[in-house]
Amino acid sequence: MFSLLVNIPANDKWTPNGVTVAGGNGRGGATNQLNCPYSLFVDDDQTMVIADTYNNRIMQWKNGDTTNGQVVAGGKGQGNGLHQLRYPTDVLIDKETDSLIICDRGNQRVVRWSRRSGTTQSEILIDNIQCYGLAMGEQRYLYVSDVGKHEVRQYKLGEKNGTLVAGGNGQGGELNQLNYPTYLFVDGQQNVYVSDYNNDRVMKWKKGAIEGTVVAGGQGEGNALTQLYHPDGIFVDTLGTLCVADSWNHRVMRWTQGATQGTVIVGGNGQGAGANQLRTPIGLFFDRHGNLYVADHDNHRVQQFSIG
Repeated sequence: MFSLLVNIPANDKWTPNGVTVAGGNGRGGATNQLNCPYSLFVDDDQTMVIADTYNNRIMQWKNGDTTNGQVVAGGKGQGNGLHQLRYPTDVLIDKETDSLIICDRGNQRVVRWSRRSGTTQSEILIDNIQCYGLAMGEQRYLYVSDVGKHEVRQYKLGEKNGTLVAGGNGQGGELNQLNYPTYLFVDGQQNVYVSDYNNDRVMKWKKGAIEGTVVAGGQGEGNALTQLYHPDGIFVDTLGTLCVADSWNHRVMRWTQGATQGTVIVGGNGQGAGANQLRTPIGLFFDRHGNLYVADHDNHRVQQFSIG
């Protein structure tokens, strides 16, 4: 996730009914379909790029065109060629190089794919890594979660080894450990927020810290307002307000800084395909207008919720 300077005021509310802005036509590989989308990134002009995970491709959906997307990376079958992807789980837009940076999870690599027309293959940035989530901070460091080593590393672009910034002390539930870290967010102070999936919590690691602090969940798996159940996509605003896709509770929650419990902002109406429901939401993103986008994984769609 790129650390956009977005404010999410504590009294903001979103419409309970989402609008489908990508997919929603059943599970499939046509240009109007998605197959288990994991994450998404929304550009300044509200163009979406989506990790269409089980179609082994990245899709782009232009603002206003909710009918069809276009393949902008992969889509050449599952494989490890430079023209292919295998189960991509995260994607971000690097505006400076006009490229996509993709966690090509099934191939255990992070790749860069130019957005210029005519691009047919990627370049490998990092390999031999069980990557899952990506983030890029304002300083243009790339942050990557590794679910095999239960750690997060920071990389200068072009660097292969990186610097440990969270976890790295084995799999576990102590404050200096992570257990299957998935999605990331980096704020302007280089604090790293990590969805600590199997610990049912979100952790914040300050720059240079040897352990993190729990900023959401951490009370065991469950659906109370103090709990999370396998958190995934996260977004943090300039005031430290955290929004998290509480995937197995089929809801998105907001946790203000220092809060001991969260509030449900969308979903939470049981799993389903209704406009006010989600089914295993994984990725989320806020655009500059405060619209919330959710990769509604098991409904094979992206839902947009407007401030209402």
